[in-house]
Amino acid sequence: MRLLHSAPPYNLFGLEEQDYDTSRFAVLPVPYDSTTSYRGGAREGPRAIIEASRHIEFYNEDLDIDISEAGVYTMEELDPDMNSPEGMINRISKEVGIILDGGKIPVLLGGEHTIAIGAVKAISKKHKNFSVLHIDAHSDSRDEFMGTKYSHACVMARIREMCKSCFSIGLRSVTREDVEDHSKEILFMKDMIGMSTADIVKTILKNTEDNLYITLDLDALDTGEMPSVGTPEPGGIRYNEMKDILKGVISKRNIIGMDFNELSPIPGINAPNYLAAKLIYTAIGSVCKNKG
Repeated sequence: MRLLHSAPPYNLFGLEEQDYDTSRFAVLPVPYDSTTSYRGGAREGPRAIIEASRHIEFYNEDLDIDISEAGVYTMEELDPDMNSPEGMINRISKEVGIILDGGKIPVLLGGEHTIAIGAVKAISKKHKNFSVLHIDAHSDSRDEFMGTKYSHACVMARIREMCKSCFSIGLRSVTREDVEDHSKEILFMKDMIGMSTADIVKTILKNTEDNLYITLDLDALDTGEMPSVGTPEPGGIRYNEMKDILKGVISKRNIIGMDFNELSPIPGINAPNYLAAKLIYTAIGSVCKNKG
């Protein structure tokens, strides 16, 4: 048991000791939401997640791990590039490339979903055979939105240009073109209803490579548990189901990077921030369980 005589340090999980050289995970907060088209505020997401995470116990009985022993290092926030969305993508890609060159697993905290494009751009230069698991309420497949190809609504359109193996789950807001062009790459929310978590995990594993990047838009979750998102869509994945999906997939895959995005904190409502932090704990902890 840790005895707190003062507030925990300001980093993911409030770790007393951090060492970049020996860390396994490099956490990169990206407070960026310049292309948000509905409710803004995702730029406040990284700080809200970090603040909530400082109050999570290090030990997790579900995973039987202590996160303080996982090798997690929280980097400084990545300042937004306000010149253009494409400029921001390139800035993220450069930073994630440095993390990958250091032999670490990048964990990005958004910020809007656009951050995933920059991360996958760097991943694609390092890995030739990999898949992207896209967990979201929305397809994000528009070629252009509001005058840019680097909008949060274009994330998967850009990622598919860099990665030929993409699989999406949880989708419940799509265009007709999505259904016509990408239905084989999507497990729609309507089809997930009634499926066991084990079957969902099997479907994901059947459609992904061993090297896996996970991009998780928090609006994939049900709005009853996760109202703090920019574009809330009713009828989503419940927390316990999402947790078990992450654990099941990660136990069978080599995770090469992850991002968690689109948390738009609502003042006075802290539970969604804590939920997001717990999911990130689950993901990082599951990687540790998988590889020891």
